[in-house]
Amino acid sequence: MSNAPFAITAQDVADAARIIAPAAIVTPLLENAALNALVGRRVFLKFEGAQHTGSFKFRGAYNRLARLNAAERAAGVVAWSSGNHAQGIAAAARLLGIPATIVMPADAPAIKLANTRALGADVITYDRHRDSREAIAAELAGERGATIVPSFDDPFIIAGQGTAGLEIMAQAQAAGASVGQILVCCGGGGLTAGIATAVKAQSPDTAIYSVEPRDFDDTARSLRSGVREQVAPGARSICDALLSPSPGELTLPIMRALVTDGLTVSDDQVRDAMRFAFSTLKLVVEPGGAVALAAMLAGLAPPCDGASVVVMSGSNVDPAMFAQIIAQ
Repeated sequence: MSNAPFAITAQDVADAARIIAPAAIVTPLLENAALNALVGRRVFLKFEGAQHTGSFKFRGAYNRLARLNAAERAAGVVAWSSGNHAQGIAAAARLLGIPATIVMPADAPAIKLANTRALGADVITYDRHRDSREAIAAELAGERGATIVPSFDDPFIIAGQGTAGLEIMAQAQAAGASVGQILVCCGGGGLTAGIATAVKAQSPDTAIYSVEPRDFDDTARSLRSGVREQVAPGARSICDALLSPSPGELTLPIMRALVTDGLTVSDDQVRDAMRFAFSTLKLVVEPGGAVALAAMLAGLAPPCDGASVVVMSGSNVDPAMFAQIIAQ
């Protein structure tokens, strides 16, 4: 990894793209006439639900695990996740022949728990309101000599997620569009920091916006204050994939340097976006994956020159929740 002021450079993202190319899917960049007409601008949708395991997380997981040496691979990996990182790690580990143990909240969507187990990972559940997932993971890793793979605060993870940004720029160019702004779903900031690193190296004038659930606006506040702000105790949101308590130690400096601002949306706006995605775009998107689309539909994206890109970061929604939201 780089000795630059930040955890990664654009070259690290390019290296990640080379590493994951044999395994990862180049996800589509979609355009929809009805969406363009509704918001009065040209919008592209980067649909990460088409990636392995239904979210962008496979990118960073594979880039990180592919770097392990033979001894590290044999000892296995330990990670914690509400579901998407869990599935990404499990899938990458299975492809690379690495034992994986994932610490997951007991109230994670059932589909994410089931899918992670189906991919061959050992799942350990915990109470997210009482237990420390980091402490559980550290104890397991210590017992086994395993490598801990964080969900966002790791240079290889951030660089892997940034490969989505490289694809966005190449695909927009192929569509004859310049990219004026990118709205990115944001939890701990790995995807936002990675995309910003890749995109700003090619197009310094492209604005990058993080988008979070309203009560989990720690990144938006941190971007303004310069310190790692915390989520208020007891905060709740349907966006289970984005409930990180604060931005990462590695991701925040990158975002402070490269991200234009942070936007927030309500759970009701997220539900509206999920319904729009299903009925108009014919796409299934999970709550956390819909926040950037929600911001666009709610008119929160500032004006820009060039096209807007909305990152739809995942599609792993609990079927019962999805049915209830769509029926409203």
